[in-house]
Amino acid sequence: MPRFLRLTGCALAALGAAAMIGCENNTVSGDVLATENEELRVRLGDLERQLQDCNAQRSSLQSENSELASSLQAAMDSGTASGGGSAAFSDSLGTIDGTTVYQSGEGIVVAVAGDVLFASGQATLKSAARTSLDRIADVIKRDYPGNAVRVEGYTDSDPIRKSKWASNEQLSAERALAVEKQLVSRGIPNERIYSAAFGPAKAKGTKSASRRVEIVILATPG
Repeated sequence: MPRFLRLTGCALAALGAAAMIGCENNTVSGDVLATENEELRVRLGDLERQLQDCNAQRSSLQSENSELASSLQAAMDSGTASGGGSAAFSDSLGTIDGTTVYQSGEGIVVAVAGDVLFASGQATLKSAARTSLDRIADVIKRDYPGNAVRVEGYTDSDPIRKSKWASNEQLSAERALAVEKQLVSRGIPNERIYSAAFGPAKAKGTKSASRRVEIVILATPG
């Protein structure tokens, strides 16, 4: 056989071997892809089941929240506090200018905007604020004669720069104390009332809303 033909035969043999290797490689690649595809299907199934579980839990929580809201509203309508005791809503509190009244786990909260009570950076009560606080004191004496009262002072988070106060906590403490003194001057016994300073803690949605004093009429045990 001529040398040319021998070379051609060798080349064909090499090509045939390469083709066989290529088929084997394709078979291996196909097996890998099939395995990966099956793993992805399993993972997808797991994720779908987790999503179903989450949706079921969300529906359950929504139902529980709805039931709790209904129970709270029923308790408020019947004049019982959610925290127990005798701190139930008094209609008179909701008629006082500059106040927001709501129920908490501890009792009733009468929130008074800081801008209503004080000038910026000050802890001296405005004249109009004294009138509102006097009305709050009268309601507490009449409707909550046995309840303790906690006066909580709050500020926004802006650092103290121009005023004399060393910190927001100090400013909130002085403001809470000013409100406490006004309530005591109107007849709330000293042994039933105390103040607390929280500074920028428990911030609200805006800086203006964060500056406030909250008068908490605590529920009595039982």
